[in-house]
Amino acid sequence: MPLPKDVRFVSFDCYGTLIDWETGVYEAFQKEADRDGFTIDRNALVPLFLQISREIQQGSYELYAEVLRRTAVRCARELGWDLEPSRSQFLPDSVPSWPTFRETNAQLERFAKKFEVGILSNIDDKLLGATRRHFRTDFDLVVTAQQVRSYKPDPAHFKECERRIGGKKGWVHIASGYKADIEPCAKLKIPVIWVNRHGEELEPGQKKPTEEVKTLRDAAKLLGVA
Repeated sequence: MPLPKDVRFVSFDCYGTLIDWETGVYEAFQKEADRDGFTIDRNALVPLFLQISREIQQGSYELYAEVLRRTAVRCARELGWDLEPSRSQFLPDSVPSWPTFRETNAQLERFAKKFEVGILSNIDDKLLGATRRHFRTDFDLVVTAQQVRSYKPDPAHFKECERRIGGKKGWVHIASGYKADIEPCAKLKIPVIWVNRHGEELEPGQKKPTEEVKTLRDAAKLLGVA
């Protein structure tokens, strides 16, 4: 799907696209592990967190805060850190402090001046509300996992967004997560810009995004707002 000539609505994934969840998660784990004198290996934690949280999300729906608690316990076990399950609340409690990327607010403001903007996120309403305090831009539409009771890559977020904005015409989605966002958009024929911050390479047969960029600013340039 090419980018539409007349873009009217731009949606964003939140964590990984606007918010640096990797730094937020690592710092939360290390702060809690410091209580036990344990050192967290960031390079081991980040892929482990992704793998375990995705496995949990594939089960029956539960709030993202619970997903985080269960993920914390399993990650700790895999890393060799003896974390009592009763202490796992440290991870959802850390979400409000997960930082934005340096470019996020300036670019969001540019997008919002030209288009309607929205967030499609695998989180619950309460935690997203805490994160939104970091943004200087308000959003015209928000779809959370709590609202659709499922997690991307399930298509429910995208179908609910399409329903609310009245169709796919003029809609572009911007995201960093390939499996959660790029792949389902490609399947649903939603124009999507992949903010490939880590320079991931696609395997043969994987669906390509409409466009691929390294930063949010590059995405803004593509849509004529930077």
